[in-house]
Amino acid sequence: MTPELPNILISAKDLYLKAGRNDLVEAVSLEVSEGEIVSVIGPNGAGKTSLLKLLLGLYKPDRGSIRRRLGLRVGYLPQKTSIDPVLPLSVARMMTLTESFSRKEVETALAETGVLSLIDEPVQTLSGGEFQRMMLARALLREPELLVLDEPAQGVDHLGEAELYGLIGKIRDQRGCGVLMVSHDLHVVMAATDRVLCLNRHLCCEGEPQEVTRHPEYLRLFGMEAGSRLAVYSHHHDHVHGLSGNVETTEFKQAP
Repeated sequence: MTPELPNILISAKDLYLKAGRNDLVEAVSLEVSEGEIVSVIGPNGAGKTSLLKLLLGLYKPDRGSIRRRLGLRVGYLPQKTSIDPVLPLSVARMMTLTESFSRKEVETALAETGVLSLIDEPVQTLSGGEFQRMMLARALLREPELLVLDEPAQGVDHLGEAELYGLIGKIRDQRGCGVLMVSHDLHVVMAATDRVLCLNRHLCCEGEPQEVTRHPEYLRLFGMEAGSRLAVYSHHHDHVHGLSGNVETTEFKQAP
């Protein structure tokens, strides 16, 4: 557990979760504070999604404790959302499918993630990047104090990943919310986070991005040789991407 910080939104101590005889999460402790972006990285099967579901209260831990700020408002972007391709569902309807919000509130959230123009489009016609931005907007409707994002760049073209993570950072800066996200996009996420938790059922290591990429456990887990480290990816623009990630022009524009 990192030293106690002011304005802690959620904290967990010694979490364990089993599925039959298999340990999914072992002795994991963490905390997320206001205005902090914490990223959980690790290989497939490391327990990342299981950990998020424990923290959200969707799973009950076999051992350990979770403390949340009283009345904590959480916005959740799940890893996978399946939409029936024959279901007539607009973006506006998708945004209010499980909870009622006004048209103005929906418009404001979609504008914040850059997809307001798609409000009346069928969800099935959206690109991967457009869909994820819509889902991020949906998570913002509850005015969350904590954003929990499970693979937010899933289905997004590589060219658009940095823009999406930049948008998440901008939302954190403007709203002051905490962000807890799972990602496989190591090169990109390292430049878009304050603290990294490297998980392989248990916490292998944690710390600031540059610190974690030099840690022997991190190097071992991702098959790197001692002395090597992951280059933190920074996306320099001499062009503009569309919402799907495709390059549209070489004119420079500030990333969102």
